Amino acid sequence: MRLDSFKADPEHLQTIERLCSAVRTEGGRGFLVGGAVRDAHLDRRVIDFDIEVFGLSPQALQQALERHWKIDTVGASFAVFKLRHLPIDVSLPRRERKTGSRHGDFMVEADPEMPLGEATRRRDFTINSILFDPLDGDVEDPFEGRKDLEARVLRHTSERFAEDPLRVLRGMQLCARFVLEAAPETIEICRQMTTEGLARDRVFEEWRKLLLQGEDIEYGLAFLRDTGWTDYFPELAALIDCPQDPQWHPEGDVWVHTLHVMNAFAKERLGKGEEREDLVVGLACLCHDLGKPATTREEGGRIRSRGHEAGGEGPTRTFLARLTQQSDLVEDVVPLVREHLKPRQLYEASAGESAVRRLANRVERIDRLVRVAQADAAGRPPLPADGDPSATWLLARAQELAVADRRPRPLVMGRHLIERGMSPGPEFGPLLELCFEAQLDGAFHTLEEGLSYLESVLARRGGAKSEDRPTPPDDTEIKAALNSS
Repeated sequence: MRLDSFKADPEHLQTIERLCSAVRTEGGRGFLVGGAVRDAHLDRRVIDFDIEVFGLSPQALQQALERHWKIDTVGASFAVFKLRHLPIDVSLPRRERKTGSRHGDFMVEADPEMPLGEATRRRDFTINSILFDPLDGDVEDPFEGRKDLEARVLRHTSERFAEDPLRVLRGMQLCARFVLEAAPETIEICRQMTTEGLARDRVFEEWRKLLLQGEDIEYGLAFLRDTGWTDYFPELAALIDCPQDPQWHPEGDVWVHTLHVMNAFAKERLGKGEEREDLVVGLACLCHDLGKPATTREEGGRIRSRGHEAGGEGPTRTFLARLTQQSDLVEDVVPLVREHLKPRQLYEASAGESAVRRLANRVERIDRLVRVAQADAAGRPPLPADGDPSATWLLARAQELAVADRRPRPLVMGRHLIERGMSPGPEFGPLLELCFEAQLDGAFHTLEEGLSYLESVLARRGGAKSEDRPTPPDDTEIKAALNSS
C-alpha cells in the first residue's frame, strides 16, 4: 500500500505527508488509522482522515502542528487536533475508563508512549484497527483486519468493545455499507449489551449512515436482528413473522419484504447533495408497513391488512421518536407512510386532476411518494420489478399539474378579502378554505379566475359589494358554492 494509491484529493494526501514528516522531525511517528485505511484497502474513495501520533506529548504535537496549520483543539486531557478547513483529525493514543452509565461517561487520558497493540485494542472492529505509515508504507495490523475485510467479516477487536453500546449500531451500518457478516463471537457480545445511556442524536447518526451509505441495507438490519437489538425498536421487531398474502408477497413475511424494499431504495438513492431527500424517503420505506402487525387478519382464506397505511402513522411516530427530535423530519415521513398505496389506488381508479392535487396537498412531495411506491413494488421477489406503472403515471400527472415537488399553493389569499372590504377575523378561514377547495377541484387555475370565483361566492351570500363587509358564510352557503363551481 502506498499513499499515492489512495483515491482521495491530492492536496489532502500532500498535507498528510507533510504532517507526518513534521511529526517525524520532532521524534514522533504518525499513522493513518480507521476508516481511511479500511476504505483505501477496499479501493474506495477516502474523504476523511484520522492520524494517530505516537511518541510526542500533547504540547509538542500541538506546537509542531501550529507551525504549519491553523488548528482547533478538542478536549483538554486527550488532545485531538482538527486541521481547520481540512478533513484531517490528529490525535494521540489514549486510555479510556468507563465512569458512568451514559455514553459519554469516560475518563480519557493521552498516552504518547502506548504500544501499538494496546492502542489498537481499544478500537471497535478489526477492520478499523489497521494502521498505515504514509511515509514508509508500513502497515501495522495486529488484529488481522485486512484478512477480515477480504473475508467480509465484521469482528470486534477486544473485550473492550462492550464499553460502548453505540458500537452495536455502528456495526449495523458497517455491515450494510461494506456487505459484511458478523462473526459469531461479535454477535454474542452485542447480545449482552443494551441501549442504556445512548443519546438519541448518536443513535440517529448511525441510522442515517445506514440509510444514506448502506450498499446492501439488508445486511445491516439482519445484524440488528441477530444481535437481538430489534427488541429496542419494537416497531421493527413486530414485522418479524408477520404474515402476508403469498399471492401479493411471495417473498415472505413483512420483515423480509421490508429488507427487499430497503435494498431497492438503496439502488435508487439520489446521492450527493440530496441527502435530505434520501433520508426522508429511506425512513418512509423503512416504516411504510409498520401498520401491518396491528391490522393483519385472515379473511376468507386470504391474509389481509386493511387500513395498514393509516394504521402505520402511530408506530412510525413512536419509532422515529426513538431516533430523533427533528419534528420537521417526522412530519415529512409520516404522510408518505400514510399514503404509500395511493399511487396504485389512484391509477386503478383512473383518478382525475382533483384527486392528484389533493394527494399533493396531503403529502407535499408526490415525487417522494413515488419513490416509496416504486421501492415497495420492487420488494416482492420473485415477482418482477416492473418500475411500477402506477407510480410512473402519478408522477407524470403531478408534473403536468405542477405539484410533483410541492403542495398546490392557494391563489386566493387573505389580502384579497381585505381588498374587498373585510377586516381580518374568524370569517376569513371558511372563505379561504372554500376557495382553496374549489381550486383543488379545478374550478379555477389562475388568480384572475380565483378572484372571479370569490366575487361569485360573495355575491351569492347576499349581493355584497366591495365596500361592504361580508358576513361569514354558513355551511349551507359553502356547500352551495362548491356544488355550483
